[in-house]
Amino acid sequence: MTKEIVEALLFAANAPLSLSRLAQILGKAPAEIIQAIDTLNQEYEATGRAFRIHQISSGYQFYTLPEYGQWVRSLFQHTHRTRLSKPSLEVLAIIAYEQPVTKPEIEKLRGVDSSGPIMTLLERKLIQIEGRAKRPGHPFLYRSTKEFLRYFGLNNLDDLPRKEDLEEFLFQHREPTTMSDDEVTVPNEDDEVATKPGQAFDATTNFDTKEKDNRKNVFSDTTQSVKLEKTSTE
Repeated sequence: MTKEIVEALLFAANAPLSLSRLAQILGKAPAEIIQAIDTLNQEYEATGRAFRIHQISSGYQFYTLPEYGQWVRSLFQHTHRTRLSKPSLEVLAIIAYEQPVTKPEIEKLRGVDSSGPIMTLLERKLIQIEGRAKRPGHPFLYRSTKEFLRYFGLNNLDDLPRKEDLEEFLFQHREPTTMSDDEVTVPNEDDEVATKPGQAFDATTNFDTKEKDNRKNVFSDTTQSVKLEKTSTE
């Protein structure tokens, strides 16, 4: 009965459920919950189901398999879901690997003012202020959030792709734009979140867990690149 209850809870939830929360609701040990999830996924695979249960943002959630992506896109083709702009993705890529990092360090890598993209990412809860750096001026330190993990379908930061593949991974979420590399956006309606809890895995973010180490094959190629270099600590 445990796996049926786990299945029902995950189906009803509109956001990833943590292992501790599932164990608390069922009154079972975490190991039993994991076993139930593994059994469910085995059953889904054996019966050719179009979905699996995936660990994401320190929780569990249903997701559709990538081979059904074109039909899922058709379902949501009239849904307003703007993507992140190129400047926002550049800043997010830097923060993802250099965190915690300050605004001056971000701007040193990008070569342009990053106030707009940082504000956008804060409003979308993809980054957060970690504190202040112990250096002249005491600038804010920024790092990624759990919403960042959920948005990109990651369980933790260890699941990030290699640096050389990060641009391709992130730029799949980029909104169509003709802006130049040096243009900086400011927060506006076109740069606001349109995703809802429980919809993190659409056709552009789904991936089979068996292909976790080959994420770049799931996402389309990009002609843009973000230079990521380790920022030296002053």
